[in-house]
Parts: sequence; C-alpha cells; structure tokens
Amino acid sequence: MFKILLVEDEEKVSSFIKKGLTEHQYAVHVAQDGVAGLTSVLQDSFDLIILDIMLPIIDGIELCRQIRQKHPRVPIIMLSALGTIENKVSGLQAGADDYLLKPFHFNELLARIEALLRRSNLAAETPNHILVFSDLKLDTWDKTAERAGKKITLTAKEYVLLELFMNHPGKLLSREYILEKVWGLNFDTGTNMVDVYVNYLRNKIQKGFDTKLVHTVIGMGYIMKEQQ
Repeated sequence: MFKILLVEDEEKVSSFIKKGLTEHQYAVHVAQDGVAGLTSVLQDSFDLIILDIMLPIIDGIELCRQIRQKHPRVPIIMLSALGTIENKVSGLQAGADDYLLKPFHFNELLARIEALLRRSNLAAETPNHILVFSDLKLDTWDKTAERAGKKITLTAKEYVLLELFMNHPGKLLSREYILEKVWGLNFDTGTNMVDVYVNYLRNKIQKGFDTKLVHTVIGMGYIMKEQQ
C-alpha cells in the first residue's frame, strides 16, 4: 500500500481527498500546517506528498524546498487556488513535480498521483546510468537515447542538452542556465542558439508522439514535463 502525506489546512478539502484516496487503497496521513508537514517528513517516509501552497506557519513553497533538501526524489504535487504562470513556476522551481489548480476533479488528482508513482517506481528499479522520463530513456554510459523503444540519434550537444533536461524533470531551466551547462558560457551570447538546439531536440524526441516533453515558458526558459 502506497503511503501519502497530505499537507492541507482546509478541513473540507483534506477530508475529501483523504476519503477518496483511502477508497483507492492509499494510506493517507494529514498534516494541517507547514510545521506539522515538515515534522511528518522528518519522522516518517512517504511514497508521495501533496502540498497546498497557502499553509499556516510555513507556506507550501518553502516547505517544498525543505522537503527537497531531505528527499530529492519523492514525488510532490502542489495544490493551489493561485493559477498564474508565476505561481506555477514558483512551485516547480521549489521542487514540485506537478501543480494542480483548485478546484479540481478528484479523478484528475488520482490520475496524476498514479502517473508520478509509476514514474517513481520505474526510476527506483532502473540502474543509475539510465535516466527515464515518461517513455523516454537515456543511457549515460553509451550515450544512447530511445523513446517507446524507438532509437533516437543525437549530436553531442543534443545529447548534453537532453541529459540536462532529464536530470531536472519538472524544473524550469533558464536560457542562461542552459548556456552555462551545455556550452560553458556564463554570459548571454545575444544569439538564439539555445532556442535552435531545443527545437532540434524537440524534433527528435517528440515527432510522431502525442505527448510533448519539452515546453517553453515564455520569457523564462524551458521545462521538461508530460503534456499534450
């Protein structure tokens, strides 16, 4: 049975989520503020964590950051009534794997939980030199990639760029950060080199697939996530 920590201060919302998840055979522990949530994480282990952003004492963003320092791999879903792109980016930058806007249908939350747990379990069973995101695999030993069993031929820079994205799933990467990590440049070249190579990579890993994996956050950079 998977164990889930739900950090939510609205009693009606937490009761609704706990009831639904318990009916689907999940063990759910509820914490009603950020401090209680952090204490729970430090004292116990969980397969997945659900955080509200607007929490008493320690807000969800800061709590997410602190959890990530202790548990870099545990899947985290952030809940919020705040739906602006800035709010979503803040949640993802803090370390959340997914962001769900209130109000939401329970079936959508359930589907996202199941997807994150599948991905987390696959990663746990996969050798460290194999990076996995969705149906995309990257072997860091022989520098090969495949998606849904289909081999993908990459240039040296495309490989480094893909490895960067797959090491930071769900995280917004700025163009400046990508320039530094892929090309070793700590300044803006004034060219669209990053955008060009991201498009090269997209064509190779996304062409012929319904689910897109690398997405543009306008004016801010790129993020790897599953979305049609």
